[in-house]
Amino acid sequence: MNNKNSSRGRQAGRNSNPRFKRQSPVKKTNNNQKQEDSSGVRLNKFIANAGICSRREADTYIEHGSVTVNGNLVTEMGYKVQPDDEVRFDGSLISMEEKKYVLLNKPKNYITTMEDDRGRKTVMELIGNATKERIYPVGRLDRNTTGLLLFTNDGELAKKLTHPKHNVRKLYHASLDKKLSLSDLDKLRGDVVIEGRKVFIDAVSYVTGEKKTEVGIEIHSGRNRIVRKIFEHFGYHVVKLDRVIFAGLTKKNLPRGRWRTLTQQEVNNLKML
Repeated sequence: MNNKNSSRGRQAGRNSNPRFKRQSPVKKTNNNQKQEDSSGVRLNKFIANAGICSRREADTYIEHGSVTVNGNLVTEMGYKVQPDDEVRFDGSLISMEEKKYVLLNKPKNYITTMEDDRGRKTVMELIGNATKERIYPVGRLDRNTTGLLLFTNDGELAKKLTHPKHNVRKLYHASLDKKLSLSDLDKLRGDVVIEGRKVFIDAVSYVTGEKKTEVGIEIHSGRNRIVRKIFEHFGYHVVKLDRVIFAGLTKKNLPRGRWRTLTQQEVNNLKML
């Protein structure tokens, strides 16, 4: 056989056999598409890392329509979540970032803000090395008020703890400029209206074993400086104010100016409130 014809035959054989076909531009595009699709995090992993459930359980929830991404229902297994996507589970916003919970015993002269353009000391300086995640204070304590302040990146829990309807217990020890009279103590146990709005005082009493200038007051209102305003309403000035209990958390073994992370049991208790 002519070598030239033989060569053409071999070439024709390659062209007709799929094994020898050249890679086409379409195939290259598919590879690029595959790389694009592989970016992001699988939705079931995202949900599991958010602490909702296991990956296997997440697949079931996805299949049954419990998850939305950017407002759209997603039931597709293997869906990839991108960094700027908004993921909601049963309507609640979730994040893959590990949730952190830090309790601070706040000292005086620190303000409860993330930063201050006037150069004042903020509570963030005290918990700066607590975690690499960006955490935020739950509610506020004014500059001169000391005591318990919780920080977290768990937005849903923070919202729950600051809303009055959940009746989150907050107990304060107030030191007054003069003795609280029995008649005023009784008035505090009745209906108290501050700035045109009723204040719900859950309990109030003298601090056992202390002078009658020392008063314990329990409220669940989140209004700004409300404890100071309550006593000012009856003609007393609060010299010192210390929050000693917040949502069942106490200052036990937590010195002033120090912080600690919550135990898993404490986190569970907060979520059950």
